[in-house]
Amino acid sequence: MPALFDPLTIRGVTLRNRIGVSPMCQHSYKDGCSDDWQLVHLGARAVGGAGLIISEATAVEPRGRIGPCDLGIWSDAHIDPLLRVTRFIKEQGAVAGIQIAHAGRKACITLPWTGGKPIPSENLLGWRVVGPSPLPFTDGYQTPHELGKDEIREVQDAFRAAAARALAAGFNWLEIHGGHGYLIHSFYSPLSNHRTDEYGGGFENRIRFLLETVRTVRAVWPDRLPLAVRISGTDWIEDGWILDESVQLARRLKQEGVDLIDCSSGGNVATAPIPVGAGYQVPISEAVRKGADVLTATVGMITAPMQADEIIRNHRADVVLLGREMLRDPYWALHAAQSLKQPAPAPLQYLRAF
Repeated sequence: MPALFDPLTIRGVTLRNRIGVSPMCQHSYKDGCSDDWQLVHLGARAVGGAGLIISEATAVEPRGRIGPCDLGIWSDAHIDPLLRVTRFIKEQGAVAGIQIAHAGRKACITLPWTGGKPIPSENLLGWRVVGPSPLPFTDGYQTPHELGKDEIREVQDAFRAAAARALAAGFNWLEIHGGHGYLIHSFYSPLSNHRTDEYGGGFENRIRFLLETVRTVRAVWPDRLPLAVRISGTDWIEDGWILDESVQLARRLKQEGVDLIDCSSGGNVATAPIPVGAGYQVPISEAVRKGADVLTATVGMITAPMQADEIIRNHRADVVLLGREMLRDPYWALHAAQSLKQPAPAPLQYLRAF
């Protein structure tokens, strides 16, 4: 029976434990380039004992940013600053991961701490957002430009190029962001995809964009390294994407060479009645894991060591990702080891305290 502090090997990569830092946008970068903030933010969590450190949603092209200050990987100029981060993470014994993303119709908004409001495309800081159909995310957001087939291939090429740069930047875990209402999710959800071509309509057509994107990324991402996909397991609203479809999608993703499904939810409908509570997304991970026979990660309101350990021990997920709790306590993994009476993965400089 696996436990929270047992190692996990996927392809040629071994996590020292089943604790991961969930991708959390910091909106703190100029021209998409990593900086001291990211080095310290992620480095502190690596020092803090987590097995997997996943860098925040990193835009594959400039119009794929959530906002103007987001991290990017659309240029070779982004590689060296990221190398500094991955080098430090790996020196601390953690696995360096990155989430590559395109915000789609939810792109082009102001900083969260200034209101997170949509920026008009004609604004000096703005740009035209894109999506599968000309349907705005919610009131006040831009109506997205509907991507044509050639444009779809250009975006997929951007994902492929981003994966190659991620490898050059020293990452050994790659996650494609396919959730939270961003571009990929907006293609597979019937609420945001009203297309009538081969990328819209029935289930097979709506998942086509994601499957093709995975295929093009897996072609450049080495077989020795894990590939994950974050999905929104449900839209939490009638006539939207549902959990049964997520299980079917996970089966297909596994066939395409995806090693782990990162199970989140929601994000595609601003008014969805999401039942937020302790571990509220764990049942999604459990259903996908069992229904698709694939490794999963779970995330969302996981705060206590015993809670995280129970999830792993009862085969509800293979990795537990923490977000807000890691912001509150970068050394959560070390404190969890103490609580569960496990050897603490502390650096030599901190051993006297653990």
